[in-house]
Amino acid sequence: MTTDRFDLPEAIFVSVGGDKVATYELTPEVDAPSAAVVFCHGTPWSAQVWAQAARRLSDGNRVYLWDMPGYGHSARGPQVRTDLATQMSRLAMLFDYWKLERPFVVAHDIGGAVALGAHLIHGRDYDSLFLWDVVTLDPWGSEFFRLVAENSDVFAALPAPLHAALVSEYIAGASHQQLDRDIVAMLTEPWISDEGQPAFYRQIAELRPEHTRPIVDALPRVRCDTSIGWGEQDPWIPVEQAYRLRQLLPGRSQVITLPGVGHLSPLEAPSLVQQALDVWLGTSEQLL
Repeated sequence: MTTDRFDLPEAIFVSVGGDKVATYELTPEVDAPSAAVVFCHGTPWSAQVWAQAARRLSDGNRVYLWDMPGYGHSARGPQVRTDLATQMSRLAMLFDYWKLERPFVVAHDIGGAVALGAHLIHGRDYDSLFLWDVVTLDPWGSEFFRLVAENSDVFAALPAPLHAALVSEYIAGASHQQLDRDIVAMLTEPWISDEGQPAFYRQIAELRPEHTRPIVDALPRVRCDTSIGWGEQDPWIPVEQAYRLRQLLPGRSQVITLPGVGHLSPLEAPSLVQQALDVWLGTSEQLL
């Protein structure tokens, strides 16, 4: 197969807090009033995870994506912080750079914690928030994730071929449905270079469950409508967390679960995810 459908526009590089951030903008061909939609990715992914959904929504909306520093085409290296608190601050600054006051925000995995942090801690307002298989509630992270976090230096020293095989298996294991090998290769590629190998283990080591606890404490203060999407067979974050999350959020958040889908809903079930996003943007009151 071809991975062309995961291509994004040429990156626009922005300095955020002194780090180079790769951003992507898609705009409608017709100049008419439109909503602004921001996509946030998780780990160990990049904005490519949301490329299909972003292209579809750009038919009638202004769409913005970014690679968090430490991921994708953004800055990587031992001097680049990848902890959640720093990523939350960067996202808040990006909203200012894009001049977005009340965007629609779509977030996956740790991108959910980052989006919630920009909202709850840094005061950015959203029109609506759609959370997909998000990292927020304890416990989070696979067993492998926790093992690496405790032994990152050991894993960073693995021989390159063994590292490549390990990362590929780890990424493939996020899904319930078998991903096409070209997609797995696409997601693995950023992490198997000389720079990518230590960066992969570094970002895991800097992500800690205690960093999400202030977000969980603040969930009752969310100021926008929220929707929740989850793969019913998510092997990393069990689907029961979707319902726990709904109980902690104000209002009546809709939970959409996808049968036969794992942690990578945007890639495993793109048509279902895009359908949910279309409804959310077009008639969001139906999801309340």
